[in-house]
Amino acid sequence: MNDYKMVPEERRATWGLGLVFSLRMLGMFMVLPVLTTYGMALSGATKPLIGIAIGIYGLTQAIFQIPFGLISDRVGRKPLIVGGLLVFAIGSIVAATSDSIWGIILGRALQGSGAIAAAVMALLSDLTREQNRTKAMAFIGVSFGITFAVAMVLGPIITHAFGLSALFWGIAALAIVGIIITLTVIPNPSSHMLNRESGIVKGSFGKVLNNSRLLKLNFGILCLHTLLMATFLALPVAMENAGFPPAEHWKVYLVTMLVSFIAVVPFIIIAEKKRKMKQVFVICVALLFISETILWSSGQRLWIIFAGVQLFFIAFNIMEAILPSLISKESPAGYKGTAMGVYSTSQFIGVALGGSLGGWLFGINGVNTVFIGGIILCALWFAVSITMKQPAYVSSLRIELPESALEDNLLESYLKMSAGVNEVVIVPTERSAYIKIDSGKTSRAKLEQLISSYQSQPA
Repeated sequence: MNDYKMVPEERRATWGLGLVFSLRMLGMFMVLPVLTTYGMALSGATKPLIGIAIGIYGLTQAIFQIPFGLISDRVGRKPLIVGGLLVFAIGSIVAATSDSIWGIILGRALQGSGAIAAAVMALLSDLTREQNRTKAMAFIGVSFGITFAVAMVLGPIITHAFGLSALFWGIAALAIVGIIITLTVIPNPSSHMLNRESGIVKGSFGKVLNNSRLLKLNFGILCLHTLLMATFLALPVAMENAGFPPAEHWKVYLVTMLVSFIAVVPFIIIAEKKRKMKQVFVICVALLFISETILWSSGQRLWIIFAGVQLFFIAFNIMEAILPSLISKESPAGYKGTAMGVYSTSQFIGVALGGSLGGWLFGINGVNTVFIGGIILCALWFAVSITMKQPAYVSSLRIELPESALEDNLLESYLKMSAGVNEVVIVPTERSAYIKIDSGKTSRAKLEQLISSYQSQPA
């Protein structure tokens, strides 16, 4: 039997949790391209309040996601996921039954409060073996990108055909489907496993927050999602002002997303295989700066707006792909899960800032003020990004150790001297070694064999 081939239970867990995560994200993102145009018909709606409605879910998500991840260690992953999806569904129903902007804001806040991302990743760790976990998590990451693209297209189509209320009813239905999948498709874990690669470790935030390299990356994802939310406040209005009706916006999103997904591939190859991660990162920040400048200077020239949108999404999708990889490379051994938790929180703070600041700028002097704000933010981000150092091209592993290995104080030093090993942390209470390796020089299989042969050597 191939030990690196997923067994049926692992495949069910990966597909099921990927689908649950995607359904929730689909519900979050479908609102993004339509709320500015269709939301202004709501009672009490103003441009700043539309911005708050767009970004408020990010604030509640940022507040609850780390605590809920820690709570899932106690109450269980599935109960927390089901509870989070139920809160998400209730928030969607509140928004669907409201005809005022304040009802939408409350509904979106409740949607964000059902923060299940950390619990989903923890359950994935419980249901997959170490050698297959990276593949499973990569599947979740890919599903996120596809879901975002689908949401950009479906949101305008559904809202134009059936209205904003129907969109939120549909989102509530997606949450209910997610609950059914969680209860019927996803296997029940036999045990809860603390895995520092995917889970948050109490008392470890200081080590992550004091790491200047990680701080720059967290600032990066905050800027990226601030730009996304603010730009989507202004973009639908800019296209409408240029004579492109909201009912047709999905066509622009479909084409630009397809092109950007194709464009991502060579940049990822250059960043990862050619080891030019910093260069690609800085180029993408520059592309975002250029895209915001194009959108600001476009006036009512539709094709120039389309060019700015295309450039924005190319840079955005590349960044969405390489930023998690950079976090994985820069996080200390045994702290990847905590680093990703802080990273995700920074992302959702960016969502909240982008919505609220974008709405405020929008209210001052329309779409151009929002794009000017984006230009300034990109310039600040560029100044920070050029101070970044080239990362070590390493990946993280967790290897379970036999009982006899835990008593050997020399094993850690032995592993550190092995070719391709960058960092080693052995945690006896978890019976695990957390290792950062250059995958071009070594692999999990080689290290497992090394540990086995080391243990068999005579004392």
